[in-house]
Amino acid sequence: MSLVNDWLEWLRLLWGFFLANVLGYGGGPASIPLMYNEIVTHYHWLDDTAFSNVLALGNTLPGPIATKIAAFVGFDVAGIPGLLIALLATIVPSAAAMIILLRLLQKHRSSPVVKGLTLLVQPVIAVMMLVLTWQLADESYGSIGLWQTLGIALVAFWAMQIRKIHPAFVILAAFAYGAIVLPYFI
Repeated sequence: MSLVNDWLEWLRLLWGFFLANVLGYGGGPASIPLMYNEIVTHYHWLDDTAFSNVLALGNTLPGPIATKIAAFVGFDVAGIPGLLIALLATIVPSAAAMIILLRLLQKHRSSPVVKGLTLLVQPVIAVMMLVLTWQLADESYGSIGLWQTLGIALVAFWAMQIRKIHPAFVILAAFAYGAIVLPYFI
């Protein structure tokens, strides 16, 4: 019976990460909302807070964010086999699609259809990122309140956009703030 449950979970991992990454046109930023939907909303492998933490920590580490999220969730759900399945479901479709699509795009790069396809997908990705941002901000507001959320968001914006501080350092500073200061306010 346990083997059947393992197989079902492995299939869920394969399908969830495959779907999120095949439909995630544009790389990590586009696939993150899709991964969120599969990980939190559909399969309930993580809750909002855990996903936010994985996303934040993953952004501090080098490399593609989608593979880091897949590795963590896969391992958390089904150990080493889950890690490998989630990584394969994340990497293989993207690599295969990239090879095929780059050849097609190279062949038809002057086509107005190809130019239109790439331009029209960008607003959809932007909306998906805004929806994810809204959901994560709502979770933060519910946990630490309006003023803490706004203050952290404004400082992060200032640090990254005005001072040009790398996002990894801003995330580490937020972790430090959360560990050192927030326990006294919550």
